[in-house]
Amino acid sequence: MKNIYFSISIAAVAIAFISFSCSKDSATASSSTTTALPDVFKKFASTIQGTSLQVYVEGNYVVIKSNGLPDHKSPYYKGTQWASSMYEAYNGSNSAWSQNPNTIASQSLVFKIPIIPSKSSSANDTPLGPMGVAINGVAIFNQYAAGRVALTSEINSFDEYNGHPQNTGQYHYHVEPTFITGNKGKDALIGFLLDGYPVYGTTENGKTLTSADLDTYHGHTGVTADYPSGIYHYHITADAPYINGVGFYGTPGTVTQ
Repeated sequence: MKNIYFSISIAAVAIAFISFSCSKDSATASSSTTTALPDVFKKFASTIQGTSLQVYVEGNYVVIKSNGLPDHKSPYYKGTQWASSMYEAYNGSNSAWSQNPNTIASQSLVFKIPIIPSKSSSANDTPLGPMGVAINGVAIFNQYAAGRVALTSEINSFDEYNGHPQNTGQYHYHVEPTFITGNKGKDALIGFLLDGYPVYGTTENGKTLTSADLDTYHGHTGVTADYPSGIYHYHITADAPYINGVGFYGTPGTVTQ
């Protein structure tokens, strides 16, 4: 009887040890899953002056730290410390183009974007200033100029890649960033808004979209290359409101600058 009892005890200890190990492994795997950076955020990159963005997970958020400098040339680099390699005279197609008096300056942008976005019960207005971030670390602004007026006049100060700096030197896009779509494709991932939902280019499944194809937030739900199971996402269009409509579809994270 002693031998039988001893064997049963050893078996019980072994089972307990295996159960503990499996539990520990599961917990580790679960922890790893919740803290791993989603692959889609690995598309963020910047090559300006050899620097790179900082992109990492913090709790329930992906944190993106950026100096906001565009990784493409611009007339707005004139007179800056990067002018020798990044200045380029305007060579776009807008005959009404007029350079604004601002120049590009380095920023300290910190975006905290929900890893798992969720639809808000009501629309949250997008702010004047950064409402999202492009994959090259440049801020994305909404469809308004200062004072929430239409971009009708301001659009003439956009450089050949459709961006410009505001009065503190923060370079940003209000409309299609043609440097990204020109290099990645018209259907490519452009970036994310603060609510965690992705922004894609002007085409989908070979069709060039207009605002009439989208909802009041300027997006819709469907499959994308990065989300094969489908997700709500915004699209850029050539017509107003360009990137976002009545506000954030989801609950926004934060941005500090």
